[in-house]
Amino acid sequence: MPSVFLSPSTQEWNPYINGGSEEEYMNIIADRMEPYLLSSGIEYVRNDPERNVLGAISDSNAGNFDVHLALHSNAAGGEFAGKLRGIDIYYSPYSSRSRQLAAITANNFEYIYPDPEKVDIRPTTSLGEVSRTRAVAILAEIGYHDNYSDAEWIKSNLTAIAKSLVQSLCDYFGIPFVEAEPVRQGTVSTDGSNLNIRDFPSTDARISGVMPNGAPVEIYGMTGNWYVVKYGGLLGYSYADYITVK
Repeated sequence: MPSVFLSPSTQEWNPYINGGSEEEYMNIIADRMEPYLLSSGIEYVRNDPERNVLGAISDSNAGNFDVHLALHSNAAGGEFAGKLRGIDIYYSPYSSRSRQLAAITANNFEYIYPDPEKVDIRPTTSLGEVSRTRAVAILAEIGYHDNYSDAEWIKSNLTAIAKSLVQSLCDYFGIPFVEAEPVRQGTVSTDGSNLNIRDFPSTDARISGVMPNGAPVEIYGMTGNWYVVKYGGLLGYSYADYITVK
């Protein structure tokens, strides 16, 4: 299954002009991403809020993640303080996949941000969470928190931002975005044979695991005739006809 290292800001010292902090609101966005990540079949690990950016890079590199996604909001300095607006998605100029993910993310943000022309992608070699991670990485600066209009937009669109980010990951991985729903419990119901868990909702997809007949399973979402399921810590897709929902 696709896997993401999710790294919301730990910068509690960056205040929003209308109250709260960058760390607070980027973590709220990450919180709201989680059910959509699970329902869409994307595994994730969150950064440790007690560790700094070097800790996040180290923890990310210690795993085997497909994407490292850093979440931040911006602030302008000097004469531009409070005057700038927009979303910037930073990518590595040395990685075509990083640029691809940045472009997809920016494109999806254009649908929800009030001024689409101020959504852009920018190369960087100086941001460590982009340049020093093993996984394909981007860093999203989601608006300017020292600008009242942007800070209000962020606070009023936390769920929409979370959904847009997960939609972008789904587009990048080539999997369907699945709306989050309450987790349901099910039971594998076959003729006695095992039921496959696959990486993608297709019989052509790689089999990542199996579940025996009668096994209890958690159901996070559904796309077509496939459930997004979790069994024994493994997240994936299984054919819905062979799972009985309780």
